[in-house]
Amino acid sequence: MTSESAILFGQFLRSPAATGAVAASSRRLSEAVCVPVPERGDPVVVELGPGTGPFTAEIQRRLGGRGRHLAVEINSRLAGRLAARCPGVELVVDDAVRLPELLAGRGVAAADVIVSGLPWAAFPPAHQAGLLRAVVASLAPGGAFTTFSYVHARALPAALRFRRRLGREFEEVVAGRTVWRNLPPAFVYHARRPRR
Repeated sequence: MTSESAILFGQFLRSPAATGAVAASSRRLSEAVCVPVPERGDPVVVELGPGTGPFTAEIQRRLGGRGRHLAVEINSRLAGRLAARCPGVELVVDDAVRLPELLAGRGVAAADVIVSGLPWAAFPPAHQAGLLRAVVASLAPGGAFTTFSYVHARALPAALRFRRRLGREFEEVVAGRTVWRNLPPAFVYHARRPRR
Protein backbone atom coordinates (compact mmCIF):
# COMPACT_ATOMS: atom_id res chain seq x y z
CA MET A 1 0.00 0.00 0.00
CA THR A 2 1.44 3.40 -0.98
CA SER A 3 1.75 6.12 1.64
CA GLU A 4 -1.10 8.11 0.00
CA SER A 5 -3.34 5.04 0.06
CA ALA A 6 -2.43 4.32 3.67
CA ILE A 7 -3.25 7.90 4.69
CA LEU A 8 -6.56 7.85 2.84
CA PHE A 9 -7.50 4.48 4.36
CA GLY A 10 -6.60 5.78 7.83
CA GLN A 11 -8.76 8.89 7.31
CA PHE A 12 -11.60 6.65 6.09
CA LEU A 13 -11.38 4.56 9.27
CA ARG A 14 -11.48 7.73 11.40
CA SER A 15 -14.48 9.23 9.57
CA PRO A 16 -16.04 7.09 6.81
CA ALA A 17 -18.91 9.51 6.13
CA ALA A 18 -16.54 12.44 5.55
CA THR A 19 -13.81 10.59 3.65
CA GLY A 20 -16.00 8.15 1.73
CA ALA A 21 -13.22 6.27 -0.11
CA VAL A 22 -10.96 3.46 1.02
CA ALA A 23 -8.55 3.97 -1.89
CA ALA A 24 -7.56 6.83 -4.16
CA SER A 25 -9.40 7.08 -7.47
CA SER A 26 -7.66 5.53 -10.46
CA ARG A 27 -6.18 7.45 -13.38
CA ARG A 28 -9.01 6.16 -15.60
CA LEU A 29 -11.70 7.43 -13.25
CA SER A 30 -9.86 10.75 -12.91
CA GLU A 31 -9.79 11.14 -16.70
CA ALA A 32 -13.51 10.32 -16.96
CA VAL A 33 -14.52 12.73 -14.18
CA CYS A 34 -12.41 15.60 -15.53
CA VAL A 35 -13.71 15.48 -19.13
CA PRO A 36 -15.63 18.81 -18.76
CA VAL A 37 -12.47 20.75 -17.84
CA PRO A 38 -11.82 22.95 -20.92
CA GLU A 39 -8.51 22.53 -22.68
CA ARG A 40 -8.63 26.14 -23.96
CA GLY A 41 -9.27 29.55 -22.42
CA ASP A 42 -8.95 30.54 -18.79
CA PRO A 43 -11.69 28.65 -16.95
CA VAL A 44 -12.42 28.68 -13.24
CA VAL A 45 -12.41 25.07 -12.07
CA VAL A 46 -13.52 24.23 -8.54
CA GLU A 47 -12.77 20.85 -7.03
CA LEU A 48 -14.70 19.54 -4.03
CA GLY A 49 -13.14 16.92 -1.78
CA PRO A 50 -9.78 16.48 -3.52
CA GLY A 51 -8.52 14.03 -0.88
CA THR A 52 -5.07 12.78 -1.92
CA GLY A 53 -5.33 14.51 -5.30
CA PRO A 54 -5.98 12.11 -8.21
CA PHE A 55 -8.57 14.48 -9.75
CA THR A 56 -6.36 17.46 -8.81
CA ALA A 57 -3.49 16.09 -10.91
CA GLU A 58 -5.77 15.51 -13.90
CA ILE A 59 -7.31 18.99 -13.63
CA GLN A 60 -3.84 20.53 -13.47
CA ARG A 61 -2.76 18.50 -16.50
CA ARG A 62 -5.79 19.66 -18.49
CA LEU A 63 -5.39 23.30 -17.48
CA GLY A 64 -1.68 23.36 -18.26
CA GLY A 65 -1.16 26.53 -16.21
CA ARG A 66 -4.24 28.34 -17.56
CA GLY A 67 -7.24 29.58 -15.61
CA ARG A 68 -7.82 29.14 -11.92
CA HIS A 69 -8.11 25.93 -9.89
CA LEU A 70 -9.63 26.13 -6.42
CA ALA A 71 -9.98 23.03 -4.25
CA VAL A 72 -12.14 22.76 -1.11
CA GLU A 73 -11.15 20.02 1.35
CA ILE A 74 -12.66 19.66 4.83
CA ASN A 75 -9.92 17.33 6.13
CA SER A 76 -6.96 19.49 7.20
CA ARG A 77 -4.47 16.59 7.12
CA LEU A 78 -5.33 15.68 3.52
CA ALA A 79 -5.39 19.37 2.57
CA GLY A 80 -1.90 19.96 4.02
CA ARG A 81 -0.39 17.10 2.05
CA LEU A 82 -2.11 18.19 -1.14
CA ALA A 83 -1.02 21.83 -0.75
CA ALA A 84 2.61 20.69 -0.46
CA ARG A 85 2.35 18.56 -3.61
CA CYS A 86 0.27 20.95 -5.76
CA PRO A 87 1.35 24.57 -5.18
CA GLY A 88 -0.58 25.78 -8.25
CA VAL A 89 -3.91 24.94 -6.61
CA GLU A 90 -5.70 27.43 -4.35
CA LEU A 91 -6.55 25.10 -1.46
CA VAL A 92 -9.28 26.03 1.00
CA VAL A 93 -9.83 24.04 4.20
CA ASP A 94 -13.56 24.38 4.77
CA ASP A 95 -16.95 22.75 4.22
CA ALA A 96 -18.10 22.72 0.58
CA VAL A 97 -21.61 23.68 1.70
CA ARG A 98 -20.16 27.20 2.08
CA LEU A 99 -18.97 27.26 -1.52
CA PRO A 100 -20.77 30.45 -2.66
CA GLU A 101 -19.23 32.43 0.24
CA LEU A 102 -15.81 30.84 -0.26
CA LEU A 103 -15.78 31.83 -3.94
CA ALA A 104 -17.06 35.35 -3.25
CA GLY A 105 -14.33 35.82 -0.65
CA ARG A 106 -11.75 35.04 -3.34
CA GLY A 107 -13.27 37.33 -5.95
CA VAL A 108 -14.80 34.52 -8.03
CA ALA A 109 -18.28 35.26 -9.40
CA ALA A 110 -18.96 31.72 -10.65
CA ALA A 111 -17.21 28.48 -11.59
CA ASP A 112 -17.15 27.20 -15.15
CA VAL A 113 -16.71 23.61 -13.96
CA ILE A 114 -17.14 21.96 -10.57
CA VAL A 115 -15.50 18.55 -10.15
CA SER A 116 -16.59 16.60 -7.09
CA GLY A 117 -14.91 13.77 -5.24
CA LEU A 118 -17.42 14.01 -2.38
CA PRO A 119 -19.12 10.82 -1.09
CA TRP A 120 -22.69 11.90 -1.95
CA ALA A 121 -24.30 8.57 -1.01
CA ALA A 122 -22.77 8.78 2.49
CA PHE A 123 -24.44 12.10 3.31
CA PRO A 124 -27.75 12.49 5.16
CA PRO A 125 -30.57 14.09 3.11
CA ALA A 126 -30.24 17.62 4.50
CA HIS A 127 -26.47 17.77 3.97
CA GLN A 128 -26.75 16.28 0.49
CA ALA A 129 -29.38 18.89 -0.44
CA GLY A 130 -27.34 21.76 1.04
CA LEU A 131 -24.20 20.74 -0.84
CA LEU A 132 -26.02 20.43 -4.15
CA ARG A 133 -27.66 23.85 -3.63
CA ALA A 134 -24.17 25.29 -3.02
CA VAL A 135 -22.93 23.71 -6.26
CA VAL A 136 -25.84 25.07 -8.31
CA ALA A 137 -25.49 28.55 -6.78
CA SER A 138 -21.76 28.59 -7.59
CA LEU A 139 -21.89 27.55 -11.26
CA ALA A 140 -21.99 29.86 -14.28
CA PRO A 141 -25.27 29.55 -16.28
CA GLY A 142 -23.68 27.24 -18.88
CA GLY A 143 -21.49 25.52 -16.31
CA ALA A 144 -20.79 21.83 -15.85
CA PHE A 145 -20.81 19.71 -12.70
CA THR A 146 -19.25 16.28 -12.63
CA THR A 147 -19.06 13.65 -9.93
CA PHE A 148 -19.03 9.88 -9.57
CA SER A 149 -20.69 7.05 -7.72
CA TYR A 150 -19.53 3.56 -6.91
CA VAL A 151 -21.36 0.84 -8.81
CA HIS A 152 -22.12 -1.16 -5.65
CA ALA A 153 -23.87 1.88 -4.12
CA ARG A 154 -26.03 2.71 -7.17
CA ALA A 155 -29.23 1.24 -5.68
CA LEU A 156 -28.82 2.64 -2.16
CA PRO A 157 -31.59 5.07 -1.10
CA ALA A 158 -29.11 7.95 -0.65
CA ALA A 159 -27.63 7.35 -4.14
CA LEU A 160 -31.10 7.23 -5.72
CA ARG A 161 -32.06 10.42 -3.86
CA PHE A 162 -28.91 12.13 -5.14
CA ARG A 163 -29.67 11.09 -8.73
CA ARG A 164 -33.21 12.50 -8.48
CA ARG A 165 -31.84 15.75 -7.04
CA LEU A 166 -29.39 16.06 -9.92
CA GLY A 167 -32.31 15.79 -12.36
CA ARG A 168 -34.19 18.55 -10.54
CA GLU A 169 -31.18 20.87 -10.31
CA PHE A 170 -29.75 20.50 -13.85
CA GLU A 171 -31.27 20.59 -17.32
CA GLU A 172 -29.04 17.74 -18.52
CA VAL A 173 -27.67 14.79 -16.55
CA VAL A 174 -25.78 11.98 -18.27
CA ALA A 175 -24.40 8.88 -16.56
CA GLY A 176 -21.15 7.72 -18.16
CA ARG A 177 -19.91 4.20 -18.68
CA THR A 178 -18.66 2.15 -15.76
CA VAL A 179 -14.96 2.55 -15.02
CA TRP A 180 -14.05 -1.02 -14.11
CA ARG A 181 -10.39 -0.15 -13.52
CA ASN A 182 -11.10 1.58 -10.23
CA LEU A 183 -11.34 0.23 -6.69
CA PRO A 184 -14.28 -0.14 -6.38
CA PRO A 185 -15.69 0.23 -9.93
CA ALA A 186 -17.46 3.55 -10.47
CA PHE A 187 -19.43 5.55 -13.01
CA VAL A 188 -19.54 9.28 -13.66
CA TYR A 189 -22.39 11.79 -13.70
CA HIS A 190 -22.01 14.78 -16.03
CA ALA A 191 -24.55 17.52 -15.32
CA ARG A 192 -24.89 20.75 -17.30
CA ARG A 193 -26.86 23.99 -17.18
CA PRO A 194 -27.96 24.44 -13.56
CA ARG A 195 -31.59 25.41 -13.05
CA ARG A 196 -31.93 28.70 -11.17
